[in-house]
Amino acid sequence: MSRSRQPPLVTGISPNEGISWTKVTIRGENLGTGPTDLIGLTICGHNCLLTAEWMSASKIVCRVGQAKNDKGDIIVTTKSGGRGTSTVSFKLLKPEKIGILDQSAVWVDEMNYYDTRTDRNKGIPPLSLRPANPLGIEIDKGRFPQKDLEALFPGMSADFTSENFSAAWYLIENHSTTSFDQLKMAVMNLKKQANKKNEGSLAYVKGGLSTFFEAQDALSAIHQKLEADGTEKVEGSMTQKLENVLNRASNTADTLFQEVLGRKDKADSTRNALNVLQRFKFLFNLPLNIERNIQKGDYDVVINDYEKAKSLFGKTEVQVFKKYYAEVETRIEALRELLLNKLLETPSTLHDQKRYIRYLSDLHASGDPAWQCIGAQHKWILQLMHNCKESYVKDQKGNSLLHSPMLDLDSDVRPSPLGHLSQTASLKRGSSFHSGHDDTWRYKAPQQVAFVEKLTKLVVIQLPNFWKLWISYVNGSLFSETAEKSGQMERSKKNARQRQNDFKKMIQEVMQSLAKLIRGALLPFSLREGELRQYGGWEMKSELSGQWLTHVIQTVRLSYESLTALEIPNDMLHIIQDLILDLRVHCIMVTLQHTAEDVKRLAEKEDWVVDNEGLTSLPSQFEQCIVHSLQSLKSVLDCKPGEASVFQQQKTQEDVCQLSIGIMQVILNWNWGEKRLLIVLSNCCYLEHHTFINIAEHFEKHSFQGVEKITQISMESLKELAQRLFEIYIELKADPIVGSLEPGIYAGYFDWKDCLIPTGKYLCNSCVIILTEVFTISKELVPRVLSRLVESVAEELSRLMQCVSSFSKNGALQTLPTYPGFTHSPALCFMLGINYGS
Repeated sequence: MSRSRQPPLVTGISPNEGISWTKVTIRGENLGTGPTDLIGLTICGHNCLLTAEWMSASKIVCRVGQAKNDKGDIIVTTKSGGRGTSTVSFKLLKPEKIGILDQSAVWVDEMNYYDTRTDRNKGIPPLSLRPANPLGIEIDKGRFPQKDLEALFPGMSADFTSENFSAAWYLIENHSTTSFDQLKMAVMNLKKQANKKNEGSLAYVKGGLSTFFEAQDALSAIHQKLEADGTEKVEGSMTQKLENVLNRASNTADTLFQEVLGRKDKADSTRNALNVLQRFKFLFNLPLNIERNIQKGDYDVVINDYEKAKSLFGKTEVQVFKKYYAEVETRIEALRELLLNKLLETPSTLHDQKRYIRYLSDLHASGDPAWQCIGAQHKWILQLMHNCKESYVKDQKGNSLLHSPMLDLDSDVRPSPLGHLSQTASLKRGSSFHSGHDDTWRYKAPQQVAFVEKLTKLVVIQLPNFWKLWISYVNGSLFSETAEKSGQMERSKKNARQRQNDFKKMIQEVMQSLAKLIRGALLPFSLREGELRQYGGWEMKSELSGQWLTHVIQTVRLSYESLTALEIPNDMLHIIQDLILDLRVHCIMVTLQHTAEDVKRLAEKEDWVVDNEGLTSLPSQFEQCIVHSLQSLKSVLDCKPGEASVFQQQKTQEDVCQLSIGIMQVILNWNWGEKRLLIVLSNCCYLEHHTFINIAEHFEKHSFQGVEKITQISMESLKELAQRLFEIYIELKADPIVGSLEPGIYAGYFDWKDCLIPTGKYLCNSCVIILTEVFTISKELVPRVLSRLVESVAEELSRLMQCVSSFSKNGALQTLPTYPGFTHSPALCFMLGINYGS
């Protein structure tokens, strides 16, 4: 069922008591859709429809009729909703019975007096004075039938003003059970009343009023007759006496009636004053009611009363009304100041801000309270941000962290980005380095990281309310229906359009402060000297690790997502995007620098234990270190919506490329030692054919730029190192063998001209040892080492043979190779342990 078809419900009536014909205002719900829809209205059982005036669906004005019941409900009946109900009641008061001679604060209409015999009002002439109770004692009507009394006293009447008045009938009818003592008291009352009538000139004048008028008429007739007869002035004693009596009577009557009329005028004035007080008691009581309602916080009631008073007495010329209305304006002005102070107080909720703005709008406050509130909130947010920085800087310098109520936004010890960003409905949940329940987080995290957490949390909590307040200001939802009708909403929208640039500057200032405060803590080199003094102040004892910088980037990204969810234009958040980009670049640089340091420290962990493939753990550790570093940068390298690639700038590409090459070349600068050259050569071979290739693939996987250049330069450096180490090893191993050839050949006075025929097998232990050593470490190096070793020995033998002048037959045979497929001399075969002559 729709709301208009629900049965009427009366929830209030004002006043809630009164005599018949009292004007009342009925309030409630569903009281009809129009005057024609109202078909019934009863108060205390009496139909009041004829006097009803339908005002709205929640208000009806009518007059209370002569109801039968003293107290009853207010029932409204409509065509659309039927018979209704009531939650309040009306108390009908009986009118006070005032006799014609009783004193009263108001003027009583003497044309309508109250008949005590019939217990009803009855019209009588104004000069017919009749007391309601002539005996002055309590009337106790008997139960004698009227017909019996009329039969008992035929032709008589109990009316004491009647010519046929019967005292016995009056006493039987009104005092049949009255005691004798009370009757005696009644006699005394009658005597007092008689004496009152005899005393004073009022009773005398009223009693002989007709005589005075007759005397005046007679004297006037005599004067007219004398003037008509042309008679001269008559100075008779009779005429003089009559004139004197007439003058005295006229003067006395004038005096008495002036007193009576004066009292009537005074009574009228009093009655008018009482009527004014009663009719306008709303205005006279309004200053006190405003003060009471302000103390109770019932601002809506104050505003409604003020609007009513303003519409009724705002342009009055009556001095009394102007005086009281001026007092009302004074109280309202004080209320405006109070509400404005509450509006500008910080911190405050968005609900309270909207409520105070609506109150001030309804009170027609000067200026633009909504814009004042926006300005105050903007300054407060900036102050909070700077206070946050100062607190953490002091704490970093060793001072105890001062507890500031402005920073105590909640009871969470460790401000997790997920904890405060989850308040944004559209924000997706992410991950964090630490759990929100880890109480030791604030002791582990660096001060800069904790500061960024707190700062972003502060902005994410405060800025949404700030932005929503502006949106409400723009669309006019801050104002009530009253303000909308008065055109104030349209003026506010116009002001908002004119102040869009100012608000945009406010948002940009907040974003700039946020970005610069974070830069001052993490990227001080990106600020100018003047900005560094304002937004910096941190002690940079050591640079943050890549892990903490990644955590900071995640925090700033979550904050950016929550601000984007507010539908803040991207041009206002461009500063945050630039900050995120710089943090990402810085994080990559720091991570690569720390990776280079970690690679340097790998040399200290080398145990030189060779596996089956002739390798130590170093190449694997080197690859794992770089891969782990690249994996830690995955979230930093990935571009979130609206973010640019970290490699979009050429300088960044070059710097990253140089750092990557530096990491690859760090391993080439280790101090190996002569005893481990063969192991190092084996590792270099593995690095060249496996490790460097895998690392290059990881660089490409993570979208690094210049991977070919990194690989090429690294490979060249590695090959150069390997070749240098190989030469050193060959030199170390070949020199002893080459140096022992000439002494070995000419030992025992050997002569090529006189030598024996070579027979048997000869073995060079040195060569066997070298080949065994190489084969043990790396099979791949055996051909390469053997080739260079033979080359060195062959060169030395060639030199020695060139120094021989002549050979005998056996000497010549000694120098010629006879081993199938072997082109070197028998001496060389001897050195290499080849079976010669078999």
